[in-house]
Amino acid sequence: MGLTKQYLRYAASAVFGVIGSQKANIAYVTLRGGERGRYVAVAACEHVFIWDARKGEKVLILHGQKHEVTFLCPSPDGVHIAVGYEDGAVRIFSLLNGESNVSFNGHKTSVSVMQYDTLGARLVTGSKDTDVIVWDIINECGLYRLRGHKDVITQALFLKDKNLLVTSSKDSFVKWWDLDTQHCFKTMVGHRSEVWGMVLLNQENRLLTGSADSELRAWDINYLQEEKAEGEPKVKKGKTLLDDDDDEDNEEGVDESLEERILSCRKAGSILREARDRVVSLAADAKARVIACHGNDAVLELFTVLSDEEVQKKMTKKMKKAKKKAAKSQEDAREEAAEPVVERTLKDEILRLTNIKASSKIRWVDCLSCAGGELKVALLLQNNTIETYSLRTSDKTPTANKTARLTLGGHRTDVRTLSFSSDNLAVLSASGDTVKVWNRSTLQVIRTMACEYALCSLFVPGDRQIILGTKSGKLQIFELASGSLLETVDAHNGALWSLCLAPDQRGIVTGSADKTVKFWEFELIKDEGTGQKRLTVKHTRTLKLEEDILCVKFSPDHRLLAVSLLDCTVKVFYTDTLKFFLSLYGHKLPVLCLDISHDNTLIATGSADRNVKIWGLDFGDCHRSMFAHDDSVMFLQFVPKTHLFFTAGKDKKIKQWDADKFEHIQTLEGHHREVWCLTISPSGDHIVSSSHDKSLRLWERTREPIILDEEREMEREAEFEESMAKGDVPVVPGETEGEAAPASKKTVETVKAAERIMEALELYKEENRKMEVYKYACQTAGNEVPPPKPNPILVAFGNVSPSRYVLDVVKKVRSSELEVSLLVLPFPYIPELLTLFNSYIKQGLEVELVCRCLFFLLKIHFGQISSNQMLLSVIDELRTNTVSKVREIRDVMGFNSAALQFLQREIESKEDVMFFADATGQLAEKKKKRRKRERAILTIA
Repeated sequence: MGLTKQYLRYAASAVFGVIGSQKANIAYVTLRGGERGRYVAVAACEHVFIWDARKGEKVLILHGQKHEVTFLCPSPDGVHIAVGYEDGAVRIFSLLNGESNVSFNGHKTSVSVMQYDTLGARLVTGSKDTDVIVWDIINECGLYRLRGHKDVITQALFLKDKNLLVTSSKDSFVKWWDLDTQHCFKTMVGHRSEVWGMVLLNQENRLLTGSADSELRAWDINYLQEEKAEGEPKVKKGKTLLDDDDDEDNEEGVDESLEERILSCRKAGSILREARDRVVSLAADAKARVIACHGNDAVLELFTVLSDEEVQKKMTKKMKKAKKKAAKSQEDAREEAAEPVVERTLKDEILRLTNIKASSKIRWVDCLSCAGGELKVALLLQNNTIETYSLRTSDKTPTANKTARLTLGGHRTDVRTLSFSSDNLAVLSASGDTVKVWNRSTLQVIRTMACEYALCSLFVPGDRQIILGTKSGKLQIFELASGSLLETVDAHNGALWSLCLAPDQRGIVTGSADKTVKFWEFELIKDEGTGQKRLTVKHTRTLKLEEDILCVKFSPDHRLLAVSLLDCTVKVFYTDTLKFFLSLYGHKLPVLCLDISHDNTLIATGSADRNVKIWGLDFGDCHRSMFAHDDSVMFLQFVPKTHLFFTAGKDKKIKQWDADKFEHIQTLEGHHREVWCLTISPSGDHIVSSSHDKSLRLWERTREPIILDEEREMEREAEFEESMAKGDVPVVPGETEGEAAPASKKTVETVKAAERIMEALELYKEENRKMEVYKYACQTAGNEVPPPKPNPILVAFGNVSPSRYVLDVVKKVRSSELEVSLLVLPFPYIPELLTLFNSYIKQGLEVELVCRCLFFLLKIHFGQISSNQMLLSVIDELRTNTVSKVREIRDVMGFNSAALQFLQREIESKEDVMFFADATGQLAEKKKKRRKRERAILTIA
């Protein structure tokens, strides 16, 4: 038997180069009681980065799995942050240790908005699948799903004192939901286009919405139940729609008398923005005193909301002015004038504060009000930058001061070229405006230098200089020690697509869109300014061709030069004479990348036709053509000293191939956009790749071998699990398709959990059958019959009883997945489960969990259970046992609660301090620090 070829697995090591992804918002967070407004959370592909804005450092990484982050929402207590993902999952991380213990799965597509309620006990999520789901954070389960919108949910807000929810969507509607009855009682249709954002103002008595035009519309909210409670007359039934010229429209089919009982809305006016395009994001600080709004440009508009006292003062001044004016006109006309009337308008309540001009287009904004009337604003820009500003809202003409700008850790535009140094320690990345050199082990930037739009790059032998080929056809030479540009050489008249170091390390070759290949030699010349010698390149030879050149490559023995052309062919020339040797044709679209193996025997070419072809360099014969990617193959490189090579494609994947066996070895998945290029270290242990998602990813070769059959089997299993999770959702008997629905969805985890419960029940039945057989045998044959051997699974769990094992399996199911797992269970397992539940409740085992499962099963299988005569006695027994046990638990909890309150009162009366409010003993210290800070601010002012 011949030896099998061993492949080693490459695994993801780190993500760097991304400061903040555009898909998710930016949010202020607090870390371990630190200063407010110092830390910001942003998405970084599938992770969440917490940045210290003052130091410009990354202080915490919340690690995701594989899906991109789409929304962030910190909890009101500042201890947790909810993170929404592209696959519809929501995970809640602790900001103290960066771990996630709670996760929810309910949406089919990416989460578009999230919001906590005031206590932080509930979380509402909206998605691109048009559903709104309310989650219970404490019980870690979904409460209900609200359906009604027809497009992406753009905002969802809880009302503080009332159990109401308001949501907006791209379908142009704003809907009000009564969470007690879980239905939509009011639909506001006063917008002509998508509603992109909204905020609640004036103690939730006003709603401000941003749409696709330059207006911010304001709506007055009257809570009619309160008015009636105060003895006010019943409000006359009017139009449901909010614009005066619109007709009444009750889309949801809701009884309008119910709508009238809860609240009424009336358009109060609108505020004109300076920008003419749509609202991209609309945010307010926690007290809703400052509103921040921006469009698709670089200008952030800030508005301030005046309090009732401030508005009253303003109106008094207006009235005085009006009276003076009236008195003056009376004197001039010498006749009695009527009492002046001053109307209170929206402009008197919401004033323009100032505009902030950012350095680039704004993508997301977050505001934070601090002590002393200071407002902090964090901006996530579209060019991978975070900017923070500070201003004092109490000033007459507030001006924003830029307090931080995070740019060092990433490029402003996509990285189009990468290169490793000869010692494997430094990585070069170049984009449209900068070139950066990174330390591979620490992933810190060593040098940042301004450059032109770079398309190709390499380290000069010795790793002291780097050379870039640019889109304008220039060669730029930089010195790393000083970080300075040594020389810019006008090399070509078109884009310089490719450059390659000669194997003798004495020069380079460049290929350009001007249809020429040029050969250059390194040379040291004396610098006129400093008098010291510096590196330059001298042009020696030119090879003219008929088509644009896309890629050039020397063979490692310096004998041949391969050139890919725009006519879909690869021409091979002799290096010394530049005579034509071979033409490799067969690709249907241009060859974008190629590489030659270390032993000069193979050449691999990757094309825009999505295929990779492997050719022999002896005769130019095509050994194999392989369908490599689902989109263009952008980059290809052999692993040094092997016949293995990597390809990168626009399909977001990096793949490893064997050029001898023509086999696909592994796929590296991680990037969320097109992969532009990659580079392999000279040792072959590391790969760095760059993508349109602005991230650079480091992959490391592990010692774990890859067995190809197992790899294919794992891929098939993953596909099967994914298809299984996407199957039909189980139908709950008796439930019609309405506005409210169960929150959770069927996933691989819920199916596996249901299978584990079924296996546990089968084991329980089997053990019961064994015991019955043993008892019968004992009765007939006496005590000589040996007892049955216990099941090894039960032994592994510490010799637990079969019934206890079933309870342990149910306990291990995640709280958020419990209902769907029980929904998947076939009915034949239910009678056995109900009997077990009865025994658990009798013994007082996990009564709350058992009751939750019991009530859910009774709800979904009510018809079959009630018609089954065998189960009537079990149900009757369950009824009495459940009521008595739940009462016991309620009494214990009530007693304990009363005892704790009594102890609190006793301690507070003895020590004369608020015991629970000041449990950590840090409140007084915080107050002192705040006073000191305020004094310092006052002295500066």
